[in-house]
Amino acid sequence: MVHFLRPMFVPRAVPPFLKNSLALPKTCRSFASFGVAQPSLNNNSSSSNTFIDRELRFGAHNYKPLPVVLTKGKGCRVWDVDGKEYFDCLSGYSALNQGHCHPRLVETMRRQCQQLTLTSRAFYTDALGNYEEYVTELFGYQRVMPMNTGVEACDTAIKLARLKIVFAENNFHGRSLAACSASTDPDCYGGFGPFVPNFVKVPFDDLTALEAAISDPNCAAFMVEPIQGEAGVIVPSPGYLQSVRQLCTKHNVLFIADEVQTGLGRTGKMLCCEHDGVRPDIVTLGKALSGGLYPISAVLADDEVMLTIRPGQHGSTYGGNPLACQIALEALQVIEDEKLCENAEKMGAILMDELQKLPKQKVKSARGKGLLCAIELDNGIDAWQMCLRLMDNGVLAKQTHEHTIRFAPPLVISEKDTRTVAEIIGRTLNAFN
Repeated sequence: MVHFLRPMFVPRAVPPFLKNSLALPKTCRSFASFGVAQPSLNNNSSSSNTFIDRELRFGAHNYKPLPVVLTKGKGCRVWDVDGKEYFDCLSGYSALNQGHCHPRLVETMRRQCQQLTLTSRAFYTDALGNYEEYVTELFGYQRVMPMNTGVEACDTAIKLARLKIVFAENNFHGRSLAACSASTDPDCYGGFGPFVPNFVKVPFDDLTALEAAISDPNCAAFMVEPIQGEAGVIVPSPGYLQSVRQLCTKHNVLFIADEVQTGLGRTGKMLCCEHDGVRPDIVTLGKALSGGLYPISAVLADDEVMLTIRPGQHGSTYGGNPLACQIALEALQVIEDEKLCENAEKMGAILMDELQKLPKQKVKSARGKGLLCAIELDNGIDAWQMCLRLMDNGVLAKQTHEHTIRFAPPLVISEKDTRTVAEIIGRTLNAFN
């Protein structure tokens, strides 16, 4: 018999964060619980409010979305239920590198859906081997393990490494219990547990602390994002990843790169690690591996690492299914055929140049690589409110922490649209009091 420390469900219990909002009118109640500015709610149409209210009434409150209801997407643009057009500068947290509803991906999905979608890994298929061959040759690894989500890929990498693992502080590898165990963000790990033992955290971009941690003979791996996305697009010092590679080799520790958000062209290279000319022992991929059409992730490694997993030790019912394989194969080919890495590098340089021109009294810094960019606002400017103003002006972006806004449009964005986005950002910021 399993005993829980607390009941998993209490009928009719009111969530604590909703108690103070119960006296508000029905259509406003959930917004107040999240601290969303009431004027933005009032600017919404009645149809938008209906959709928003329905989500907040019947869904878990584990996200704080901008109060906009989207119904259509194409390329780097999306439209709400009232027909208003926006530039998408979040790209599904970099899952939409190929743009919304890329026609090649939509056609691939349609075609495979009519043939075979799922078998589980109990059988071989005519799709998996072709995909595995392509992806391993493309990235230069001997083996790939197909999974579904980014956090599954990271959990897989942890299981491959085993024993004691070191992580960079302020990381974001997902929200599974293993990922929460690796986190230093109270919003991620607070109130949960028990946590996975032997997870050690060291400051990001601190080589001295890293070597002290991985010199432990029981340490198996160091896992790190080449650029920390959720922490605020934190770019490490030049040469950091090269030194990480050298230290991991010196101490016989696996170097695991979480490229779920930074990989697949986002920073101007197929892998962000390529900027530093380093080859991790394990690489995790996800998000744009499907172009936003389907949950697909992957773990890359060589034989000596990947073949430590035996039948029954790890797997996924949906991982490597025929539909996922065909979509991922096409998604990778789109990145190559349309030269999206090159476009990300060019458009990223234009966007960063414009962001660095923003008034210094309002913007502390602009940083990033390729089309993974961010601005850190002055402490007197609330990033959430700035995102609401940007939304009103036709740009959808999201804050990370209180004063940082991330800008990561699809890699298909044109120069004209890039400059338009930059102009809207500047105009919105200049009007912000």
